[in-house]
Amino acid sequence: MTTADLSKIPLPGPLEAAALAARFASAAPYELLRFALATYGDGLRIACSLGVEDMVVLHEAARAGAELGVVPRVFLLDTGRLHQETYDLLDRAREKYGVPIEAYFPDTVRVEELVRRQGANGFYASIDARKECCAVRKLGPLSRALAGARAWVTGLRREQSPTRGGVEIVEVDAQAKDRLKLSPLAAWTEAEVWAFAEAKGVPTHALHARGFPSIGCAPCTRAVEKGEDVRAGRWWWESPEHKECGLHARVGRSS
Repeated sequence: MTTADLSKIPLPGPLEAAALAARFASAAPYELLRFALATYGDGLRIACSLGVEDMVVLHEAARAGAELGVVPRVFLLDTGRLHQETYDLLDRAREKYGVPIEAYFPDTVRVEELVRRQGANGFYASIDARKECCAVRKLGPLSRALAGARAWVTGLRREQSPTRGGVEIVEVDAQAKDRLKLSPLAAWTEAEVWAFAEAKGVPTHALHARGFPSIGCAPCTRAVEKGEDVRAGRWWWESPEHKECGLHARVGRSS
């Protein structure tokens, strides 16, 4: 399906989101990804930060794409402050799956202006300062990555944190009411994700083995202690209810 074909598909909305959520509630992630690729084609985007959940999604999207004869549109938000291990896995993933994962970078002028005001590590000073950094380094690139998209896919799981407990498998994107947000792993546990990755030979991030269950920017991510929440290492200086960057705002609430 080409971009031009999207003109024949009605814009998605709340009714379609609810219907699809019910239809795929008990389906394997592969089935939802195959449906989305077949339905939206070039109008589907798949976010990939290269954590284990996103790698599982990539694995299944690549498999569905191969069956359908399409190449999934997959993107990485490169904030300019990622771990070297993230770039190492990026190269491996591109080679293994034959998918040209597209990197989107923040606007140089906005980053320069932010660092002049905040300093290189100003995001530690307050929640507002950290969210401003996320807005420049993540939300700006995300808007470009999703330009023209009818739907996008994430690796969100309800079990990950208090802020994600209500994630639906299919829902309306809070940032664009005529775009759907798909989270095929929403109901999966961490154990299920790892069991799948190990059974299918999915390449995983080297930092996972060093106690990093959730991986983002290097200055904002640390290893967690045994028994801690899987996202405890993200923005660890903040309380759990604030631990989102704005990428995953939901309808009816802010992130």
